Amino acid sequence: MTQLNDSYDVVVLGGGAAGLNAALMLARSRRSVAVIDAGAPRNAPAQGVHGLLGREGMSPLELLELGRAEVRGYGGHVVSGAVVAVDRAATATDLGEFVVTLADGRTARARRVLVATGLADELPDVPGLREHWGHDVLHCPYCHGWEVRDQRIAVLASGPMSVHQALLFSQLSDDIVFLSHTADPVRAEDAEKLVARGIRIVDGKVVEVLGTDRLTGVRLADGTVIERDALVVAPRMNTRATFLTDLGLVPEPHPSGAGDHIPADPVGRTSVPGVWIAGNATDPSAQVGAAAAAGAMAGAQINAELVMAETAAAVAACRVDADLGEPASA
Repeated sequence: MTQLNDSYDVVVLGGGAAGLNAALMLARSRRSVAVIDAGAPRNAPAQGVHGLLGREGMSPLELLELGRAEVRGYGGHVVSGAVVAVDRAATATDLGEFVVTLADGRTARARRVLVATGLADELPDVPGLREHWGHDVLHCPYCHGWEVRDQRIAVLASGPMSVHQALLFSQLSDDIVFLSHTADPVRAEDAEKLVARGIRIVDGKVVEVLGTDRLTGVRLADGTVIERDALVVAPRMNTRATFLTDLGLVPEPHPSGAGDHIPADPVGRTSVPGVWIAGNATDPSAQVGAAAAAGAMAGAQINAELVMAETAAAVAACRVDADLGEPASA
């Protein structure tokens, strides 16, 4: 279950919630499926998964381990490795239309490919910030907001959604400051919203995040220290699927302005026939539950597409047999 075979019905790129749930659906449909996972989950720094019914607070790594075991329990393969290329096969045969190449030189053929590689968070370049990422430095009120409720929270203006973030976090604490940092001056209508929600606007570049084990505040360029317990940032979210450009799938700016993504239809079908996508690689805002649901949808749709293709081939074979006056094979 951990070795890569020569060919599969479906190769899933990425072993997070989206990829594993897609593989689970496919394996339960008796499809040969391999999940190739580089072992660097985006949510690894987080202490727990939240907003996922029945798994509230579970360690992200524990959740993934359970998912791997479930996929393997139905005969699916979960393989460690980093994918560096996906190419059209020189000749399309029953072995598959695509060739997936790993960094160590291994390859596998696939009839269909599902991309579930997720995102990489590009954090603001402020000394001391990265050390607290996933704990006292956070970005999502639904992922981590409860854990910092009623604390002294600062929101760093580091993305186009920063004002929106501040408004959402004001639901969780009455002590919010908005740090303008290096962003353009807050628009009058946004400033009005912040003030109306009791959020104080503080101008000045943030030059350091303070604290060792726990975040204690931030230091501004003029030396002012603002004591805080948590810092909210807006990382740029970059898709990890840049190796798909040779197939014609080029990351595009996401409408939110928060980063890039690869567009797909509501069930995960991309513009390249045979290539599907699910999770954060196409939907940067998806939490674990939404990513898993998207993976389940894509897995089911891929199976249905393969069934239709196999049915068409069977019908064609029956017609050939009928034309030759031979009984159709069982």
